[in-house]
Amino acid sequence: MTGAPALVVIGAGPRGTGVIERIAANAAELYGGRPLDIHLVDPYPPGGGRIWRKDQSPLLWMNSMAEDVTMFTDDTVQLDGPVRPGPALHTWAADVRDGRAVISAGPGVLEEIHGLGDQDFPSRRLQSAYLRWVYEQALAALPSGITVHEHTGRALSVQGPRGGRQRVRIQGRAEPLVADLVVLTVGHLDAEPDAEQQELAAFAARHGLVHLPPDFTADTDLTALPAGEPVLVRGFGLAFIDLMVLLTEGRGGRHENGTYVPSGREPVLYVGSRRGVPYHSKIGYTWQGERPPLPHHFGPGVVEEILNRPGPVDFRRDLWPLVAKELGHAHYHRLFTAHPERTAMHPADFEEKYAAADTGSPEFAALVASAVPDPADRLDLDALDHPLDGVRHDSYDSLQDGLRAYITADLERRHDPRHSPDLAVFLGLLSVYGQLTRLGDTGQRWHGFFSYLASGPPGPRLRQLLALSRAGVVRFLGAGMTVEADEENGVFRARSATVPGARTDARALVEARLPDPSLRTTRSPLLRGLYEDGAAGTDTGLLSVDPADGRILDRDGRPHPRRFALGPYTTARASGAFTRPRTGGPAFRQNDATARTVLAFLRDLSCPDRLTA
Repeated sequence: MTGAPALVVIGAGPRGTGVIERIAANAAELYGGRPLDIHLVDPYPPGGGRIWRKDQSPLLWMNSMAEDVTMFTDDTVQLDGPVRPGPALHTWAADVRDGRAVISAGPGVLEEIHGLGDQDFPSRRLQSAYLRWVYEQALAALPSGITVHEHTGRALSVQGPRGGRQRVRIQGRAEPLVADLVVLTVGHLDAEPDAEQQELAAFAARHGLVHLPPDFTADTDLTALPAGEPVLVRGFGLAFIDLMVLLTEGRGGRHENGTYVPSGREPVLYVGSRRGVPYHSKIGYTWQGERPPLPHHFGPGVVEEILNRPGPVDFRRDLWPLVAKELGHAHYHRLFTAHPERTAMHPADFEEKYAAADTGSPEFAALVASAVPDPADRLDLDALDHPLDGVRHDSYDSLQDGLRAYITADLERRHDPRHSPDLAVFLGLLSVYGQLTRLGDTGQRWHGFFSYLASGPPGPRLRQLLALSRAGVVRFLGAGMTVEADEENGVFRARSATVPGARTDARALVEARLPDPSLRTTRSPLLRGLYEDGAAGTDTGLLSVDPADGRILDRDGRPHPRRFALGPYTTARASGAFTRPRTGGPAFRQNDATARTVLAFLRDLSCPDRLTA
């Protein structure tokens, strides 16, 4: 320790990098030339952290195009600090190719960079190289008196009085780090199995079966899944896509002209979920023309009014109507401006009546029906969210044809600019997410809905899924999937509402989803210790933080003066630590607010006559 004020940032992935970048951006205004030691703690290398580390399979892709990924602020981000623009991923790759940016990367990553197109889906190891470069740029932008010290290890606890210095204990380090402030940016974490997973694991152990609980697919040992054997997979999101890739191409199979050529080492994946369909494909075209004005029906003023209401906020009652109104506004604004030939009402007339209508009323439905003749051009959020509701098949074979037709139609629509209102809804989802982060824990339903519509797989992955289905390597089970433990026969048994009466038995079950971000089940001794030390948690298990600056709240609602937290396990979780350029980036806004609060506190700490904390 140098005697300078000390800040410990726990988590060296993109969120921790973002905080350091904002400290660099705000230091001149708020901190002057004062010295500061920043201690960055993570068992994984800075920049990518665990999820985006470079040592993972090159088969694993991002689910965003290169042109849709940035770690830098722009003038669409609502922040008090200065905008510090920088290259999005595709621009950075061009800079590397042209020698304007210098990186240290292996030949495989360099080859990928040299072949990367703006609308390609990069590998995660390429994104790791970008994040490492951003981290290095953030370090280079720090004033000379601010020094970052990297500590390779896992933070185990934070202890200390509210009014005094904190002590951060690190695995493998004898002495704790002493900090004036601590910021947690630890990202996604492992979790203990819940009661159902414990029962399934015990059942598997009794009968010699394979049970893989919720986990990060890249970290899961898949060698226990035997070739040619049926495997039940519960979950149809991005974790499933990773699983699908690693168990097919990862075992030597290959895709040739829309056909899958198996290696013979693949298991047979029987996949189902609550919805019974994969996440919607990423949209495969870029925005053209006028953007919908967002936010419109659900903006900061509405959020302030909700925050000032007495009593708890119920998502379905208080927020969902506003979400639906905003998404509908984005959809119909685009339809009327870009595709007016498919409308039957003057835009101003429709907008006035839309603004006054209750989205759940018969009058609203009549308004939309009269203004938009083709039902395919109308926004039906319930039908989008539950596409197999009421759909029944008399056999699993029939379901395979039906699901392939559904996926094919989704791919065609999401790659056809004639359906550009879908892209407007995507922008609406980003806008809504930015508002909801100010309201605390809105529950899992919203995050699941957002991911399903806005954070789906690349189109090429769904085309591969179709090929795997035709090859018989993937079999669809349908919606409302349930899993039973059959003690008598010693097998897992799956059923679904889509094929009543049918069942599928297997000796292996994979839960294809991430662990829930919950204080109740986390394996992190750091978060458990914070909770035991008085930090507040919500009913869903998220860590309660002040949405204004990320300070951790205690059970009386008081913000801790020296502890902050940002990320998916907090009530202010944003849609991602990086985002699409020019879409507001709520995580960037949060990083800026936290960095400014940190700098002001540390500045005043070094000037005792100004200390107010």
